[in-house]
Amino acid sequence: MKKLSLRWVREGNLHSAPVAKAKVSFVVAGTAALALFAGACSSGDEPSTATGSGPSAAPAPGGGTLTVFAAASLTESFNALGKQFEAAHPGVKVSFDYEGSSALVQKLDNGAKADVFASADEATMTKATQGGVIDGQPTVFATNKLAIAVAKGNPKGVKTFADLAKPGLTVVVCAKQVPCGSVTQKVEKNTGTTLQPASEETDVKQVLAKVQSGDADAGLVYVTDATSAAGKVDKVDFPESADAVNKYPIAVVKDAPQAALAKEFTDFVLGAQGKAELTKIGFGPAE
Repeated sequence: MKKLSLRWVREGNLHSAPVAKAKVSFVVAGTAALALFAGACSSGDEPSTATGSGPSAAPAPGGGTLTVFAAASLTESFNALGKQFEAAHPGVKVSFDYEGSSALVQKLDNGAKADVFASADEATMTKATQGGVIDGQPTVFATNKLAIAVAKGNPKGVKTFADLAKPGLTVVVCAKQVPCGSVTQKVEKNTGTTLQPASEETDVKQVLAKVQSGDADAGLVYVTDATSAAGKVDKVDFPESADAVNKYPIAVVKDAPQAALAKEFTDFVLGAQGKAELTKIGFGPAE
């Protein structure tokens, strides 16, 4: 029967035309319904792409704030490296806390959150490691030694380390519990010179500030600090400093909120760009 109906429609049989028309109407209606359904589905997908849930609108990977605890003497170099790291990692903000290395370890011991710790000597990093606040093995990335910072023009005529012990000279140094203070004591011991400082500061930048302000005639700082303050103070080098070199280690902090970024930053400091930036103001190579 189906075969006959089909043949009659092909031959244009008038009695079968209404049946054929009904079939065509059904097909058209079904096709329209499918088109409407497909259109609705397509319409439902478009807003999700426009609102940014699609891959093209995904946030940059590795975003967030990277917190770095660093010795005060690293201020200029790390500020520059931080900007370079941010430029290479869109969405990342590098936040620095610069203080005396011992003060930073104390903060970590007290539960302060950080991702990276860079110390001005190995002894302080060892304390942090033994205290359980460091993840993995620290790596030395630079070295530094002392220099004498004096007022512009060196009005007191300071030429040697021994000159710092002369009467009438106002000298400031770092406190013995911080790296720049412990290395000062080492030079005193090696040279047989005993200093009588007017004050002992908690980090090297405070020593430099007192010389810059005129509150002190001279101060023992790192070569890098005196170099970065060129134009504000004069630098007096002394040979005995070569026998008291501080090694600077860096490490990822245990339970770092940004552990992956912390590892990337330490690798960055240890890499070619890090070495180049550190060398600019007088840091020596890792030994």
